[in-house]
Amino acid sequence: MNTSFGEPLHGVLAGLHVRRIIALRVVKVCALVTMALAITACTAARLAYNQAHNATYWWLDSHVDFTNDQSTPVRGDINAFFQWHRTNELPVYAGLLQRWQTLAAQELTGAQVCAEFDVIRQRIERAADASAQPMARLALQLDAAQVEHLKSRQAKSNEEFADDFLQTSVDARIEKRHDRALGRSEMLYGTLNAAQKELLRNNIKASPFDPQRTQAERLRRQADLLKTVKDAQAAPDTAAERVRGHMARIGQSPTPGYKAYADELIRQGCAQFAQLHNTTTPEQRANAVRVLKGYEDDLRVLSAQR
Repeated sequence: MNTSFGEPLHGVLAGLHVRRIIALRVVKVCALVTMALAITACTAARLAYNQAHNATYWWLDSHVDFTNDQSTPVRGDINAFFQWHRTNELPVYAGLLQRWQTLAAQELTGAQVCAEFDVIRQRIERAADASAQPMARLALQLDAAQVEHLKSRQAKSNEEFADDFLQTSVDARIEKRHDRALGRSEMLYGTLNAAQKELLRNNIKASPFDPQRTQAERLRRQADLLKTVKDAQAAPDTAAERVRGHMARIGQSPTPGYKAYADELIRQGCAQFAQLHNTTTPEQRANAVRVLKGYEDDLRVLSAQR
């Protein structure tokens, strides 16, 4: 988790961006993009999801540099996954968004927010399981040069994280996180007032987010991914099981103390989201309902397309 949970939570409701580790890339493109469709207009949002299979392919290609022989089967697996996701998951997300419209008009507690996030996490885990077989097939196809290419991409990602969170001043990091959180919040509620902006900043300052600890976990996950590929290739019959194990260790780190740290980020993020929501005006809540309704409508249109 790169920032305090409050920021990703705003993203779930108001516009998450597609990123992160290769073994969960296909999953997150669906589970996160479907929660982020209204970046601009509805038509653009629908286009984004309809092109997500291409975005997934090019993201994976940038990390492992597919050969011509690999390209077609990988595209086939990605297309099949998105068809499954469109049919089985988008209607569920649409139902969640419908429920969130009711919640958006009310006062919220941190426990309510966490309960909703837990539902999203369960959907991501379901999609992760559906992606295990195609990701295992991909792991078995990677040659030594492609693994080295993946390592270089991991190193680049680590440099970018360090630039954002380790090599700048504390004040600069807070300001960057505040800007991101503000943009996501205003996508949901519309313009925030000065007191609400200050609340966001204070919550970021109070967050237990530790960039050094988070970077260490990133490095662990990256090493875990490389070992998963190696172990899968050494025992091909166990490849899908090993990929599922890697995904499980992303969801719950084996590093002592990290689960407690991650849980605290989530707990505080839920409370902070509820705190901000409870300061919103009737007009801001009405805006949130309209935004969520737009997301819901987009997902129902998309789920009906085949």
